[in-house]
Amino acid sequence: MTTLVHGSDTLTRDALTVLQPGFVGTTAPDWLRRHIGEGLSSVGLFGRNIVSPEQLAALTAQLRAERDDVLVAIDEEGGDVTRLEVKQGSSFPGSYALGSVDDVELTRAVARELGRRLAQCGVDLNWAPSADVNSNAENPVIGVRSFGPDPDLVARHTVAYVDGLQGVGVAACTKHFPGHGDTNVDSHDALPRIDVDLATLHARELVPFRAAIAAGTKAVMSAHILLSALDPHRPATLSPQILTGLLRQELGFEGLIVTDGMEMQAVAATYGIERGSVLAIAAGADAICVGGGLCDEDTVLRLRDALVDAVRTGELPEERLADAAARVRALAAWTQSHRARGAESTPGAAVQEGTAPGADIGLVAARRALKVTRGEQPYTPISSAPYVASFTPVANFAVGDETPWGIAAELERLLPGTETGSYAEASVDAILAAAGERRIVAVVRDAHRHPWMTEALDGLLAARPDTVVVEMGLNEAEPRGALHIATHGAARVCGRAAAEAVAGTGS
Repeated sequence: MTTLVHGSDTLTRDALTVLQPGFVGTTAPDWLRRHIGEGLSSVGLFGRNIVSPEQLAALTAQLRAERDDVLVAIDEEGGDVTRLEVKQGSSFPGSYALGSVDDVELTRAVARELGRRLAQCGVDLNWAPSADVNSNAENPVIGVRSFGPDPDLVARHTVAYVDGLQGVGVAACTKHFPGHGDTNVDSHDALPRIDVDLATLHARELVPFRAAIAAGTKAVMSAHILLSALDPHRPATLSPQILTGLLRQELGFEGLIVTDGMEMQAVAATYGIERGSVLAIAAGADAICVGGGLCDEDTVLRLRDALVDAVRTGELPEERLADAAARVRALAAWTQSHRARGAESTPGAAVQEGTAPGADIGLVAARRALKVTRGEQPYTPISSAPYVASFTPVANFAVGDETPWGIAAELERLLPGTETGSYAEASVDAILAAAGERRIVAVVRDAHRHPWMTEALDGLLAARPDTVVVEMGLNEAEPRGALHIATHGAARVCGRAAAEAVAGTGS
């Protein structure tokens, strides 16, 4: 049995190595730097840690001053889920927009440019792409984060995205295994359950993951979902049948298995994060993601000690923990070698947005993703400042409520004097009063999931048939309005593309 001496012995270092904690602040706190020196091999970044590319580069350099092979991970999907541009909105459309265009070279180019920006800032593991097949249009947490509802389409774009990221030295983490698309519950809030048979699972959910594994994805992230056909008792993250039996043995994945955030209620509410983390490593996971919610030193110490105690009591085989830690270090070595090659090829490269060839690829993609449907009457582009009525649903946790969305800011740029109002319920009279004589642009997000949005659109279109409707979520509802614009996502560039269409200035 290993003798426990915190900070120095092999067992404790392995326990720290498998953790991927977040932290608060835009510089590395002392406790985090200390534990990196003691063996912590990964750090997870979120919007709260990022102000600018320059600041992010300084932060990652600060982390690597403690050890140069530390893995710096981020949850940067582009589109609705952005951490690099959490306060501005993403320069890249998300997966649903890319899937709607269905040009794998475009997807690869977008992922490559996103990866270039991450690498330039010192980030080398991206918890993306989402390989979920969004087969349930009522899904509250995946939606536009998926390339679409067709398994083969999702597979080919997942592969292109993995290729794009990893081609510039950023490890892809394909998620959420074995597929979060057919759920109507957000695993941040509760435990989703999928009751499909194995044949359906293999023909639908697993198709993109098989393709990603064949393409060499360096990591796979598990989902906190219960698949009764595989394991009726434990969610995938804690299931040996799913992580070891299916992912490792049947699908042959040899890379890093990362858990989704262990503080999410689907696991934490039932098992707690300490017990959940032990069960996840025992089931076959290699890295414990924790810290999408606030994470501090106490959390890291509790998880470290829980893993060490589980080994000492025989609940967790020491060999399993050592294997997990070895996989983390192997990925760290891969990313470190890519950083070294990148530094040699581009010495002194500036950390600036939009300086490299292909920097406008996000806007190009967003424009291509627009689907514009004209109403029965000829559409006259809006040439004077309109009124934008934004119907705002409650944001899911993955997207967050910090990131702006919509088209008002972009319309203001094109049509100065544009005014806007945000509505969380059907308020037709209030909108009409606020708009006055101005043309109305109604902006919705997943109108098919929110009856109050449909009610509001009914009232607006009855009163003002020249209203323009912009759908920035799933394009499931029937087109309506003088002009109906489906952006297939709510990224900033999607808003710009839509504003160009409204004003008739699109290229």
